[in-house]
Amino acid sequence: MPKRQFLLQHHASGAGLGFRRELIGPLMTGVPEAIRFFELAPENWADTGGRSAKQLRHFTERHPFVCHGLSLSLGGPGPLDEALLHRIKTFMAEHGIALYTEHLSWCADDSHLYDLLPIPFTGDAVRWTAERIKRAQDILEMRIGIENASYYVAPPGAEMSETEFISAIIDEADCALHLDVNNIYVNSRNFGFDAIEFMTALPLERTCYVHVAGHHVEPDGLIIDTHGAEVIDPVWSLLEAAYQHIGGDIPTCLERDFNLPDLGLLTTEVEQIARLQANAPSIQRKVA
Repeated sequence: MPKRQFLLQHHASGAGLGFRRELIGPLMTGVPEAIRFFELAPENWADTGGRSAKQLRHFTERHPFVCHGLSLSLGGPGPLDEALLHRIKTFMAEHGIALYTEHLSWCADDSHLYDLLPIPFTGDAVRWTAERIKRAQDILEMRIGIENASYYVAPPGAEMSETEFISAIIDEADCALHLDVNNIYVNSRNFGFDAIEFMTALPLERTCYVHVAGHHVEPDGLIIDTHGAEVIDPVWSLLEAAYQHIGGDIPTCLERDFNLPDLGLLTTEVEQIARLQANAPSIQRKVA
């Protein structure tokens, strides 16, 4: 098939799976019906050449993809990486990708810190982060989604609750919400709050995308958001509750970044997402 520089945009829907190099071989023999789209980190693929680029093209020509960023550092003190945004924009156009989301966190100053750190819940941080999101949207020429993050030390100097902080940024930046139900569960257990109350205080009508994942529990009870285990029942229940508010037509991705089982076991979890989506109501939202 001849290479096409620009493809039609393919909009993700249903249940999806993170696109990992380790899964390319099994997926080349056939993508299970339950997997309706794939997610990738554009930083890991935008400059790929050779065999990996051809393999990626094979899938993006046949299946919808979503870009989920890792390193834009939306709340960080350093300059916004506009060069990265222009690379992402070109990459998305070349592969027909219609949705980009990023973490509501920061991960770089003079250099990358290789961790996603929480942003202080302050008015100044709302204005600073919202302006950077607006600039990102201007460059990408699309509304983006921001993901509620997991964290292990509460940011100091809070002037508002986390849900108020997230809501204020979404309103100020006119962006969308990327809802991560596992992150809510992890934080609720680590910091002792009600996950349902937290979730329903978010602007769920602005939800454009959903994550569900597994995690690791330390011997002292601390929960770490690893994406390296099966999704547990309380997280499935939280996802089911989310669909009662946002509807079942939101694209939802199973995150699994390491300790990868075989494709059959991953597909079983994707099928669980699809079952919950099928049983959810249809709800009108502000963000398509």
